[in-house]
Amino acid sequence: MNIQPNVADETLVTLYAQGNNEAFDMLLNRHKDRIYSYIYYMVRNVELAEDIFQETFTKAIITIRQGRYSENGKLAAWLARIARNLIIDHFRQEKQENLVSCDEAERNLLNNIKLSEGTVETDMVSTQILSDVRRLMERLPDEQREVVHMRFYQELSFKEIAELTGVSINTSLGRMRYALLNMRRMAKKHGIALTVD
Repeated sequence: MNIQPNVADETLVTLYAQGNNEAFDMLLNRHKDRIYSYIYYMVRNVELAEDIFQETFTKAIITIRQGRYSENGKLAAWLARIARNLIIDHFRQEKQENLVSCDEAERNLLNNIKLSEGTVETDMVSTQILSDVRRLMERLPDEQREVVHMRFYQELSFKEIAELTGVSINTSLGRMRYALLNMRRMAKKHGIALTVD
């Protein structure tokens, strides 16, 4: 069966549940980049991101094949919730084993700073600001950190953020507002300047 490329996710899910593997391939291709990007941002480790990505789609396959999928019209948000739950499970287990490390995230931050014109001093200040912002973000509650990353690092619209996280657009906007307020408050409390004079 030849499936049209613009067919809705829900139709593809139905076709896949009926045994059409091409339908699942289309779903995977449609959502893989965004889901993987979300997972990688949260875990900061390529191998772990790949493992959780595979486990996310394995759980999706099992659920759809067993006829238990019921998220009509919200496949992307459903996949993001599966990934999110797997990430939370991973960090809970890691915390119990006392293996938490931030080394790789720090290296990635320093290697991904955009080049800018200016003096060495300006570049150093900009680097410090980005580092401070990253540290402030890490102190935010999970929901707020997630929306800040999706908005500013993945450049998603609030509608896309709402779909991926399974909440309303107003909730996404509210989380962003509180995240920015919290970051400003923390910056002021710790005497961190977030602008280059």
